[in-house]
Amino acid sequence: MSEQLDAVDAKILDLIQHDAGLSVAEIAERVGLSSSPCWRRIKRLEDAGVIQRRVTILDREKLGLGFEVYCTAKLSLPTKENLEVFEQAVAKWAEVVQCATVTGAADYELRIVTRDMRAFDEFLRDKLLSLGLVSNIESRIVIRGVKNSTAVPLGLVSPYVSPLG
Repeated sequence: MSEQLDAVDAKILDLIQHDAGLSVAEIAERVGLSSSPCWRRIKRLEDAGVIQRRVTILDREKLGLGFEVYCTAKLSLPTKENLEVFEQAVAKWAEVVQCATVTGAADYELRIVTRDMRAFDEFLRDKLLSLGLVSNIESRIVIRGVKNSTAVPLGLVSPYVSPLG
């Protein structure tokens, strides 16, 4: 799809990835279109799967969810069945906000958000370890976030968007 991104599509994507609350009229004005053609472009990008969904980003700290941990998990026996069971379980756990299969000594990298150390311990014992699939866990508690972006670097695939974001 990146080959098909013209200047207007790229600008639309850049605008909505930084503020999903913009109305079609506001987006249209900023990219130099009227509302109907702008809406059609957005719809086409949604139908193509380029726009997956639009969300609101909440302040975790203000909600009492300021405890963040990056955690690697190694499965005892990483068979296809065990990988599927693990991934299905992770998909259901609200505390896991990101999970990726990774290379190296671990099988998975998880980003976990919860209230505090006690809640994290409960998560480890009651969820992660209770699966009976994990042989090793290494956790790194986040002291201070430096950068947390949901925006993809559109400037790398389109000359119409600043590479700086």
